Amino acid sequence: MLFVSVQLETQMGEVPDSRKLLEEMNARSREVFRRVVEGYLASGAPVGSRTLTRDMSEKVSAATVRNVMQDLEFLGLLDSPHISAGRVPTNLGLRLFVDSLLEVSPLDENDREKLDQTLGSNERDVSSLLEQIGGALSGVTQGASLVLSPKHEAAIRHIEFVSLGPDRALVVLVFADGHVENRLFAPPRGMTPSAMREAANYLNSMIEGMTVTSLLARFRDEITRNRREIDALATQLVEQGLAIWENEGEPQERLIVRGRANLLGEGAVEEDIERIRSLFDDLERKRDIAEFLELTETGEGVRIFIGAENRLFSLTGSTLVVSPYMNAERKVIGAVGVIGPTRLNYGRIVPIVDYTAQLVGRMLADRRTD
Repeated sequence: MLFVSVQLETQMGEVPDSRKLLEEMNARSREVFRRVVEGYLASGAPVGSRTLTRDMSEKVSAATVRNVMQDLEFLGLLDSPHISAGRVPTNLGLRLFVDSLLEVSPLDENDREKLDQTLGSNERDVSSLLEQIGGALSGVTQGASLVLSPKHEAAIRHIEFVSLGPDRALVVLVFADGHVENRLFAPPRGMTPSAMREAANYLNSMIEGMTVTSLLARFRDEITRNRREIDALATQLVEQGLAIWENEGEPQERLIVRGRANLLGEGAVEEDIERIRSLFDDLERKRDIAEFLELTETGEGVRIFIGAENRLFSLTGSTLVVSPYMNAERKVIGAVGVIGPTRLNYGRIVPIVDYTAQLVGRMLADRRTD
């Protein structure tokens, strides 16, 4: 599975659908566009109309090519850096080229051999192993490599939530084997730092010997049991005409008790109502905790950038080519990629990144079976 991402920059509004633009272009426009992009990627210089006339599949004049290039510029696919100069692709043009016109070359044997050398590493620590692979990927591509490490799945010893802002939080997971992992996630709307501390305290009281996945499964089971008990008790009250549901099944649902004053002395009914109230409180808390755990489990793992600083992602004109890697169960557990200028040799970089992702998956699987 390949995933190619070109960082796009837009001035305003939504990015046009690149495939729709391709459908609007005739064969000549597509050829001119493709040759401009390929020429720019090869040389880094603007491509002029006279250069294109020598390579076109049909005999056309430079004036005809210039008209086509002007149309492509109007569509936002090409740009002219200087007056009377040639054209270069815009970021939208690069997106169209990568999505629809890119011809991927077979992986070069020299590149394969350099990457395969990491297979002989005796390094047992996963982080160090991934660092070696990232270094090899940087060396082969002459670009900055990115390695998204797999999430650790082991028993948790301690969990802590740290608020980083209204829409950003960090969960710190300390595992029983000594591994520490930080994950970024977006907390539920309105979640306060004190509520996060309360959630962490509650989880730490019961977390011993459990993974995040098993803990989440436990909360889901308890939520289901709570829900069933609420429904059973509430059904009796509703059938007796003592209560009615408001917004049943919705997050804001309430069980409204009729004539509460008339129930004095009805001990069994009073006990049922108090039990329902307690179950509702417990259900709400467990729903909040379960949502926290779900966000934690799907949060971003710790990202390791090798050969580049994080600021590369905010620089204009940068590109990320990334491919996921999988474990033995064919589950995506991380990703590897290359960061560089938009003028990358995509046809060469894409198979390198794809092969590296497959290599990482195999290496991690082999270490698990050793």
